[in-house]
Formats: sequence, structure tokens, C-alpha cells
Amino acid sequence: MYFYLVAFGLLAHVLFWGAGLALAVMPGRWRNFWPVLAVPSGLTLQALVVWVAVWLGLNGTNSYAWASELVPAVVLAAAIRWRGMTVLRAGLGKFWAVWGATAVVLAMLVAPLARAAKGLTTTSLGSCDAADYAAGARVLMEFARGERGGFMGLTEVVRVMSVDNFFDYWTRLNHFAPAALIALNGTILDCAPHELTSLMTMVLLAGSVPVVFWLARAGLGYGGRASWAIAAIYGVSPITWYAVAHTAMGQLLAAQAIAVVTWAGLALWRGRLGWARAASFGGALGLAYGLALGSYGFILLIALGPVLAFAVGHAIWRRQGKKLAAWSAAMLVPLGVAGVILWERVAGLAERLALLQQYDFGWKIPMLGPEGWLGIVAATTLEPLSGGWRWGLAGGVVALLTAALVLGVIRRRSGAFAVLGLTVIPLLGYGYLNFRGAQLGTNASYDAYKVLAVFYPGVLAGLFYWVTLDAAGWRRWLVVGCGLLVIAMNLLGADRFTREMQQPPLLVGRELWQVAKIEARTDIASVNLRVPDMWSRLWLNALLLKKAQYFETHTYEARLNTEMKGEWDLTGGLIALQLPAGGSERINPHYGLVDTRSPYYIRSRLGDGWYEPEQIARTGTRWNWTKGDATLRLENLQSRRLRVVMRGLLRSEEPRDLQLWLNGQRVETWTTGKNLERRAGPVMELPPGASVLELRSSTPPTVAGAGAGRPLGFVFYGIELEVLAEAMPPKE
Repeated sequence: MYFYLVAFGLLAHVLFWGAGLALAVMPGRWRNFWPVLAVPSGLTLQALVVWVAVWLGLNGTNSYAWASELVPAVVLAAAIRWRGMTVLRAGLGKFWAVWGATAVVLAMLVAPLARAAKGLTTTSLGSCDAADYAAGARVLMEFARGERGGFMGLTEVVRVMSVDNFFDYWTRLNHFAPAALIALNGTILDCAPHELTSLMTMVLLAGSVPVVFWLARAGLGYGGRASWAIAAIYGVSPITWYAVAHTAMGQLLAAQAIAVVTWAGLALWRGRLGWARAASFGGALGLAYGLALGSYGFILLIALGPVLAFAVGHAIWRRQGKKLAAWSAAMLVPLGVAGVILWERVAGLAERLALLQQYDFGWKIPMLGPEGWLGIVAATTLEPLSGGWRWGLAGGVVALLTAALVLGVIRRRSGAFAVLGLTVIPLLGYGYLNFRGAQLGTNASYDAYKVLAVFYPGVLAGLFYWVTLDAAGWRRWLVVGCGLLVIAMNLLGADRFTREMQQPPLLVGRELWQVAKIEARTDIASVNLRVPDMWSRLWLNALLLKKAQYFETHTYEARLNTEMKGEWDLTGGLIALQLPAGGSERINPHYGLVDTRSPYYIRSRLGDGWYEPEQIARTGTRWNWTKGDATLRLENLQSRRLRVVMRGLLRSEEPRDLQLWLNGQRVETWTTGKNLERRAGPVMELPPGASVLELRSSTPPTVAGAGAGRPLGFVFYGIELEVLAEAMPPKE
């Protein structure tokens, strides 16, 4: 129940912040419908308050969040005074079915998270973006802009382009708005970033439902029921749930912003373009541009594409060049105002684009066809359907949409031109990036998905243009039947995500949070993050911002690999090191500290022959399979031999021998079977420099059984390397 209370508390808090601004900025003709802008208005105002506080040099949201609650209250009072109570009540009396859909979507999203963990936490099906957002949230919660202690001012690690400190990385280059939202709401709800990041992402999707409804209803002119169905489908679509499952907050914010811009652009064009009318749209456009700049700034370079195509097409068809110029000015002036307020974000766009070209971000995502664009997919990886089902459904979607568009053009409906702009432009970009990725072997399909996702409110609404075929008789049955099929397939996709998100592969567990306690220790000034998996490494970075941190591998933007200068190694993964004379410390079964200044200091890592680590995230149980023979890489940094003992918790799928070979010499043989056993080896002498500890077996790897076709050797649930004390301790 606690998960739901916090989630709906988050939504209510955003609505409180947005009510007054939405009431104020909704253009006059539509002023009674102001609630549809309440969520994007609240998100924008919260992010703007944090932005202003940053420039005022305040010490994070923990110092001003409660005082800032006066801002939405004052804005609401001013808006009521301007618009009047009649408009306020008129808006509150509308859209209950839409808000009901919003609540249901949010409850559906929260359900798997509530089953996955006992307490508030963050999960992911693969992406590590959540940890990055959480780090930014901590920056904005606890630090002032000028602070440079610990990780904040470690330039050699955090430098990105012109940015030389971790705070400015968030204000200039990274996703500022998502981090600001977590920070401000986290302070008010007394939640740490790791407790709020997943829930905030879910609120962003559920809160998009009214905006999508409005784009379909007022932008494309669909009926109320059809618009409600489109908005509900958006809320349960596998395309949007994929974003939630991978904590893609930036794209969900950008999708809301682009939806508002698109509706405003359509509405502006369809009416008489005078100065007063253009100005009445300035507030709605400005908040949408601000939201996009704060989250996905670079997307503004193409955000106007669909609605611009609509306007240009109309201008050419009807020879309305002057109207196009006036319309362009009305659309761009609010963008200029937002750009001035968020100038640092604008100034960082060129560098952000350079980073996108420099790094091959993301992973490969399957390319979807027409049926996939409607959310009909086969798996949570967005794999399309196979065989005849795919081509049959794709053909049906194309046939229905083509028939509706042809009829719309014949009847000279404005909506038909809008649909072409809202769908063709984004889908051309989507297709181009997918084909480019396939041609070059890059992850451009990841960028393609992002393009589809940020334009998805308009794309989805446009693809449903076949609802205009509705008429008495067989056509009504056809439209209703197709609509029910799409709803059912999207609900099936949401159910797949629900079942998988209940057992997520990535979760912020108690072990990670326990490590955060070392941030308060004065005897630890700096750490080398020797943690093999990126999820844990990034979360540890977020939890230890007050300590200097060094990375062995390039982990993420602003976490560059450098020389390991930390006084302590923060270790994680399969191997645990135990040094004598206080040279090491176990924090919990998965993480430990090793003093790099100890006269017994060694390093270790997995070598060849290992699969990726596996785990049950909820229980914290972790293991590593070998592919057959495998190695451990050891490094003795002392000038003398050290005595080392290896212990292991292991088993195998069938009885086999395990031979320990150190630098080509056999030192021990164990026997293993299906039962999990603890084994200890003999004392081994580790020479100075690099060594290889081989794990061999005379029995070939097992292919059948739990490995699902993988060749399997041994599975280790833990390896301990203990360095033994010497009779005569070395002199310092």
C-alpha cells in the first residue's frame, strides 16, 4: 500500500503545482479545459523553481523545497483572480473519465514494483539511466552550485566537453528536469532518490494520459470516446511501458512537451492569427519548450517537424505564405523566451550533439512495423510478431489508415493533413535511423526508438485516424472490432511487462544502501570503484558523492576512467579480498573495502572463461558460471611474495574435478557435484607482479540442464582470497 500512497502523492503534488499555471496559460477559447495541462505545467514549474534556486546559489532542495510550496499557491491564487472561480469550477467538473484512466494506469504501473520489493526502491529491466538520474537528484537536493568537495569537483574524472565539475554537468549537458523533479518531490515526501526514481517515471507516463487525450480530441478532432481510448492505449502501450521499465524519464517528459507544442501549433493555424491570439498561446508553448529544454533539449531541433509539415503543407496548398510567417513567429517567440531563461541549456546543445556523435549510446532495439507502432508486439524487448500474424495485422493497419486518409482528402478534412504530418515525419526519421543502424552495425535503432517515443502521442493518435470511418452499419462494427483488438493486444503487452517487472534483473537492494554509510566516515577520503557491474557501480557513485571516486573503466558520462588514486578500493562482485592487520573490511556479503596502502595489498578480477554475473535481485543472491576452464587475474603490488588462500562456495551440474593452477603449476584438486559446498585451498605463494590462477577440469563442460544450451563448468556463489599475515611484519 505504501508504494501506491507515495505514487499518488507524487501525482497529487504535481497537480497542485500545475493547477494555477495551467489555469493561467490555457488559451481563452479552451480555458474551461485547463486541467489537461495541469501535469506538464506542474512539472515545468517545479523544474523552473529548482533552476532559479541553482542560480541563486541555494544549498539544494533540502534547504528550500518547503518554502517553495508558496510558489504554486501564489500562482493558483493569481490565476483564479484573473480567470475567475467559474472557470476553475468548469475545469474541475470535466475529464473525470480521463483522470480515472490516469489513476488506473498509475496503479497498473506501480503494482509490479510493489511486488518486486518490500520497501521503496528503483528497478530496471536493463538500462542504468536510473542511477544517473538519482546522482543528479542528489546533486540538486544536497549541494550548492559552487561546492567542489569529494566527487563534485574531481575534474579529471567528471570532465565532459567544457564542463569541469559534476554540478554544471547537470545544469548544462545532462537531463536536468528529471533530476530536479526527483530532488524537489523527494524532499517534500522525505524520500531518497533511489526510493523515488521508478515511481516518478511511472507518474510521468500516467500523467501523460490527459495530454494525449487532448491532442486526439482537440488536435485531430476525434470524438470523446475515441480520444479516451487512444489516451488509455498510450498509458498501457508496450512502447511507453518499455520507457518506464528502463527508467527513461527524459523521453517521457519530452513526449508531453511535444504533444502540447503540436496541439498548440494545430490550434494556432486553424484560427485567425492576430497578435492577441498568438500571445494567448505563448504561455502554453513556453512551458512546453521549457520542459523539453530541461529534459531532452536536443529534441527541440526536430520537435516542430510534424506540426511544421502540417502548416507548410497548408500554406503551399492554399497559398498562405503570410499566414505561415505569422504562425512561425507565434511558435518561435515563446521558444526564444524559454531559451533565454534556460540559456545554459541552449548553450550546451552543440556539445550534447557532439557527444551523441562521439559515443554509440544504448543498445539494439528491434524495428517495428505498422502493427508494432500500435503497440502490438511479441515481447518486452519490443520484438515484433512473427510470420503471417505480423504481415496480416500490418496490412490491416495500412489498409484502414489509407482508406481513412483517402476519404479525408476527398472531403478536404483538415485532420487528414494533420495526420500525415504527425505520423509521416516521425516515422521517416524512425525508419532512417533503423536502416542506418543496420547498415553500420551501430545502436542507431536505440535512437530510432527514442524518436518514436517522444513523438508517440501524435503518432499513436494519427495512426487511429481510421476511427473517422465510423458510420452506422458494418463500418461501425469494423472500427469497434479493430479498436478492441488493439486494446486487447496492448493490455497483453502490459501484462508481459508486469510479470517481468515483478522480478527485475536490476534493483537497488539493501546491500547497496548499506555501502552509503561509508560516506559519513572521516577515515575514508577517496575510493576506487572496483565493482564489475555498471548498475551497482553507478548507484555507488550516486550514494557516495561526498567522496572522491575513481573508475577503472569509462562507466558513463562524467565518470571517466583514470589512474586509481583512491586510498581504498571499494570492491564488489564475485571475489572478496581479506587482508590482515586491518587492511580490509567487509561491509556486507557483496561489498568490501581494501586499503590500498596496506603492505598486504593485492588486486584481483575475473579473467577468461566466465559468463556475465547473474542474480535474483530481490534476495540479493548472485552467482557466476564458467564456460568450462576459467581464470582469475591476480596482482601482487608488493616487492615480496605473499601467502594467499583461496576459498570458494560452488557446485556443478554433474560431478567433476576442479584443478587449481597458479602460474602454470598445479596446487590443488577439488571434486564438486550438484550440492553447494564450501571449499578451501592450500596456502599459495603469490610472487610480485601479475599472476594467473587457473580453474581447470578434466571433465568437458555440461551443455544440458540449467544452462539452457550453454556449456557450463562450475558455478561460484562467492570466492574469497585471504592474504595471510607474516611472522615478521614488513617495515613501513
